[in-house]
Amino acid sequence: MPDLLEKLNPSQKEAVETTSGPVLIIAGAGSGKTRALTCRVAYLILEKNIQPENILAVTFTNKAAGEMKTRVAILLRRTFNSLPHIGTFHSICSRILRREIDKIGYLKNFSIVDQSDQLTLLKNICRELSLKPEQFRPQSAAEVISKAKNKLIGAEDFARQAIDPYEETLAKVYTLYQKKLQTQSALDFDDLIMFSVKIFQNFPLVLEKYQNLFQYIMIDEYQDTNYAQYLLVKLLAQKHRQFCVVGDDWQGIYSWRGANIQNILDFEKDYPEAKVIKLEQNYRSTQNILDAAYGVISKNIRRKDKKIWTAQKGGQLISSYEAADEKDEADFIALTIRKKIKQEGAGLNDFVVLYRTNAQSRMIEDSLLRFSLPYRIIGGVKFYQRKEIKDAVAYLRLIKNFSDELSLKRILDESTKGIGEITLKKWLRFSHLNNMDPVAAGKKIDESSGLNPAKISEIKKFCDFINLGRIKSREEKLSRLLEFVITQSGYEKKLLDGTAENLARQENLRELLTVAQKYDSRAGAAGLELFLEEVALSSETDDIGKDAEAIHLMTLHSAKGLEFRFVFIAGLEEGLFPHSRSFLNESEMEEERRLMYVGVTRAKEKVYLLFTRERNIFGSVQANPPSRFLGDIPEHLIDNHRRNRFPEIKINYKEKKSAKHSFKDGDRIRHEKFGPGLIIASAGDTLTVAFSQIGLKKISASIAPIKKI
Repeated sequence: MPDLLEKLNPSQKEAVETTSGPVLIIAGAGSGKTRALTCRVAYLILEKNIQPENILAVTFTNKAAGEMKTRVAILLRRTFNSLPHIGTFHSICSRILRREIDKIGYLKNFSIVDQSDQLTLLKNICRELSLKPEQFRPQSAAEVISKAKNKLIGAEDFARQAIDPYEETLAKVYTLYQKKLQTQSALDFDDLIMFSVKIFQNFPLVLEKYQNLFQYIMIDEYQDTNYAQYLLVKLLAQKHRQFCVVGDDWQGIYSWRGANIQNILDFEKDYPEAKVIKLEQNYRSTQNILDAAYGVISKNIRRKDKKIWTAQKGGQLISSYEAADEKDEADFIALTIRKKIKQEGAGLNDFVVLYRTNAQSRMIEDSLLRFSLPYRIIGGVKFYQRKEIKDAVAYLRLIKNFSDELSLKRILDESTKGIGEITLKKWLRFSHLNNMDPVAAGKKIDESSGLNPAKISEIKKFCDFINLGRIKSREEKLSRLLEFVITQSGYEKKLLDGTAENLARQENLRELLTVAQKYDSRAGAAGLELFLEEVALSSETDDIGKDAEAIHLMTLHSAKGLEFRFVFIAGLEEGLFPHSRSFLNESEMEEERRLMYVGVTRAKEKVYLLFTRERNIFGSVQANPPSRFLGDIPEHLIDNHRRNRFPEIKINYKEKKSAKHSFKDGDRIRHEKFGPGLIIASAGDTLTVAFSQIGLKKISASIAPIKKI
């Protein structure tokens, strides 16, 4: 046991050895929480003699779960097959539902639809309900449905709560969406958790079975849990109460997708007997970086107090750069990176450029291209979202789940088999009337369907092919099954036209075969099931670091959990970061500060903070004041930079929160650049002004060049 604990600091050691009752571990950025968590799992097994199958460890990304599995396997000197249950919320719930979902009327071989398939289904529903895209966006419906499911509000409850015609329409969409999913034996991501909770609530014996299985529970990134996840954990832990949650309220940045930071802030109210342990020693960043980040986060009221420290005293100053415009900002980034590579021997993977919105990446990309600096955008088209990959996976999904109409339609849209939209519609109508899945119906279809013999023959040939795939899935390795699908379906032949685009698609399919080989050790259909589950639940950050060296470009939201030697944060201007949506909502402004904290603490050595005098974005030129976050950082930690061609203008970053300026609602003002305007609202230092030339704009009273008229 000394070997397991000897590399831990006192707080980490306490976190590992405290195994009785509820435990809250407040883990600051870079504080080694993964080490503490994995050692805690090993400690339970080696020292407390807890069986691995009685331990559940849950985190939020496949990447984090994979790292945890690897570390635990090394500590225990075991193979993955004898490890505790380790995975994401979605993967753990998927495993539970594979055993229990028949209790609520679903088949156990359900498919999991990803976000693009979900959107396709919603678009079809909107057309079916004659909803015009300009009046009712499928993407908006997807977001509303997701938020409802995160709050455990089903379609019927949503319909009962509808208060206006728009919500009534949404309720119709939600209801039809769920009906079509069930018909196809399919679940979306949110269903995985909502249905698991539903089963636990309605079937006490099932809940007790999993309570006895998962006697020791650990939840990572607890600040990111939504209500459904919170309740899931509460139900599983309520019998034995041997559970530990780990998180950092300072890094709670996902409220927009349902996360509730109060889950971690109120943990001690939920469990008064809980032991609270703080991991405050940082192993990633220098003290200057931590002090700068603390300057921002300290302005938040809703937070648990802690002081992150490191043995790396001092360090390089934070550099801020005032650029003329977004091109100058991007050039500064590219030139600085090139200089560090040449003079300091830095690698491309050492750099990350962070921004608040995806729209900011275009100019940065242009500059990196001009200076021949390879880059990679995180959040672009994921490998598993590429067309040829989704086409191939659609065959595998249909082979596993004959009811998967989304996959069937995708296959036939790309096929040359002569089964068009009208034929498919008649085929599916025959299937539904006879209460059969499409593949079973396709083997029995006759002229009563309204189809001619030639079309019926094509359908039967196709269904014979899918049936053969089902047989092979039970007998052959996954890679052989995938090779059979790609070649014998005729899909590979379509790509042999010699074009550069299709050559790239062939390469991607070969890479998919390589991925499939990792599942060949799984017997029969188990490999196919696991592969399809992991494809569906893949994340945009799962493969970071696997490709050739490149500068990383990503939004601040995508950066959590990652670290780099050098961090650039672009677009630090009022209205962009912090986002204008947060100006009149203090809880949203607190989340913007947490987002800034996350961005700064990704850095090991150096942080660059950039802002522009004017920026062409979202179709207009904006000239916003520097971000208030720059003023939150202690002045002695910042090194200010400007190009020589720019006049030396002293910029006061500090926001005058006392609002001692003399402007008030109704005042007429003149701005040096925007001309005359009328103040229509004021909130502290922020004025909302209706300018006669450019319309509505938010400005800083203490910084903007304005005067009363």
